[in-house]
Amino acid sequence: MKTAAAFIGVNELMNDSLTQRIQENMRSFSKGQRLIATYIMEHYDKVAFMTASRLGSTVGVSESTVVRFATEIGYDGYPELQRAMQEMIRSKLTIVQRMDVTRERIGDNDILDTVLGQDSDVIRRTMEYTSHDEFYKAADTILAARKVYILGARSCQALASFLAYYLGLLLEDVILVQATSEAEIFQQLIHINENDVVIVLSFPRYSRKATKAMQFAHECGAKGIAITDTAASPVAKHADYALLARSDIAAIVDSLVAPLSLIDALVVTLSLKKQKTMDPTFKRLEAIWDEYHVYEKVDNENTEKDDTKHAEA
Repeated sequence: MKTAAAFIGVNELMNDSLTQRIQENMRSFSKGQRLIATYIMEHYDKVAFMTASRLGSTVGVSESTVVRFATEIGYDGYPELQRAMQEMIRSKLTIVQRMDVTRERIGDNDILDTVLGQDSDVIRRTMEYTSHDEFYKAADTILAARKVYILGARSCQALASFLAYYLGLLLEDVILVQATSEAEIFQQLIHINENDVVIVLSFPRYSRKATKAMQFAHECGAKGIAITDTAASPVAKHADYALLARSDIAAIVDSLVAPLSLIDALVVTLSLKKQKTMDPTFKRLEAIWDEYHVYEKVDNENTEKDDTKHAEA
């Protein structure tokens, strides 16, 4: 399993050195490899989501030539080169470009199966790259904090709200920072100090407000936990811990199933670490929910019959 340090190395390679490596090796490339290199430099946004076979047929070389090209410039294989290009462009794609990429990737395939398959893949890749050491240290830091501030801008607001809801059941002082404007963010963080933790969630396209909030909290001495996609993410630069979850593009939608799964794991970890102290609290909550009829009572037998009817239909 790759560590966070290894993940940082991969991101440095793809963000800083891809173009440089191609240029440095251009003279030693074969004719076919030069064709590949030129096409990548001119159409990297398209190549990022092409298979090796399709790239080869596009430029007029064999699939094996494409694979050899990837290893020639320092990658383990074409999939790693492809992921490098994807990471390099994801934070730069406009909505129009995202739609073009989605049409290219799905083609004539079933949309539902393709999107669910992509989501399954990003969860698998998250398992490969997430540092267990960082994860558990971050959990202990949260438990030791006086206050926990949580912030997510734009599409990450939903993740932040989800996390804040469950941490609010486990911890005494959890604050969901409303990311409506930079001024309001700073006002809500004005009392943050070295006894506190801020959790900032940010995925491409990265929010400037989220980055500035993390930087402000860092300057105030608070511990920072970034839930983001790469160690090169703007919010990770000022964080004490980076919990890395892969994300992907599905048309105009940011696929955030892997970050949500990571958040689930974090909540479960915290709840198990506080199990002895939380049991009385949860029992009291259940009593309150029952008394005030917070949840609907569902007849499981009738529900199963309805599910069977729908399945048969």
